[in-house]
Amino acid sequence: MTMEMINTIILCALTIIIFSLTHWLSKISISVSFFHILFHPMIMSAFLVYIFLISLEVDYQSYRIANEPFYFFLDTAIVALAIPVYNQLKQFKEIFKPLILTLIFAASLASFSALGLAFAFGLEVNVLTSIAPKSVTTPIALRIAEEIGGDPSMTTGIVVATGLMGIIFGPIVFKILNIQDDRIRGYILGISAHAIGSARAFKINRRCGSFAVLGLGMTGVFTALVLPYLVLLIVN
Repeated sequence: MTMEMINTIILCALTIIIFSLTHWLSKISISVSFFHILFHPMIMSAFLVYIFLISLEVDYQSYRIANEPFYFFLDTAIVALAIPVYNQLKQFKEIFKPLILTLIFAASLASFSALGLAFAFGLEVNVLTSIAPKSVTTPIALRIAEEIGGDPSMTTGIVVATGLMGIIFGPIVFKILNIQDDRIRGYILGISAHAIGSARAFKINRRCGSFAVLGLGMTGVFTALVLPYLVLLIVN
């Protein structure tokens, strides 16, 4: 076994151990407490991995290459989400028009707001193109970022931050507006907080999660088709 292979195994094991630890901490913490948010695997795992990489003097590129198998499973997991969507197909057909109108408005607003703010503050083109796909799930966002000339590493961080903001403030908005319909809550979480929001929706119930996955998928497709041309128009 070569040293390179040993390093790969160690870095993969590091990811699994840290994620398992933070997932356990998140589960035992009170669901409405600050610590429940702080120990969310997407927050605490990233922080701990960063500390370990600095301590071990490992560059991010090496860490990412070592964890390449997880990127494959990430893509596979997105495809597998089609199963709960299929189970709710009848309900989707009943409210198809409102779903499409909400998607067009929400996805367009997410892209326009991100690009508009970045452009207004005079950010560089590579930063602008990295921010643009912030409201779609990571596998799709990475592909879009690569296509329009963005930095995949920056895009990943922004996508995660967007998802976390969605699951933190989403329930607050639902409470203020008194939104009780699981279909609406799920669909909004899927559009605004993508995969992280969908995971949160499935904790509510399967119906809510299915609509979140629908929102996630439709936003990804819409953004992938429209955003590259929008970015090209703004940059030029």
